[in-house]
Amino acid sequence: MNIERQYGWMWVEAREVLDRTERLQRQFLRYLGPGTDGALWEPPVDIVETSDGLVVLFALPGVAAEQIEVRLEPTALAVSAIRQLKFGRPSTVIRRLEIPHGRFFRRIPLSGLPLAIAATRYEHGCLEVRLTRATEK
Repeated sequence: MNIERQYGWMWVEAREVLDRTERLQRQFLRYLGPGTDGALWEPPVDIVETSDGLVVLFALPGVAAEQIEVRLEPTALAVSAIRQLKFGRPSTVIRRLEIPHGRFFRRIPLSGLPLAIAATRYEHGCLEVRLTRATEK
């Protein structure tokens, strides 16, 4: 049996996996276009509903905690910051950039009962925002 024929299916499968990976990465790092502060991107997010509200986890590797702004709007949770592009020397030549840099913005629509921010925590490049159902006074 011809080696090309024997291993051809492996190549096809490998290409399909690479294509799926690229599609996922494009979805993961959606470029939103130019804004007032330059390029915008959206970080990935996990949302978990608990008995008393929501836990929203944002993946923000390399973002300084003091740069992050968390804002609770009437119908959404908004998170924004700037991830600085840092290189050691001016003579550095960029060969490839896959990790997004610059300003990011993510708005998570909220519906149902009013929520309040109970706590925020930034650890290991992840921002966790705990939202609890607001009590009526």
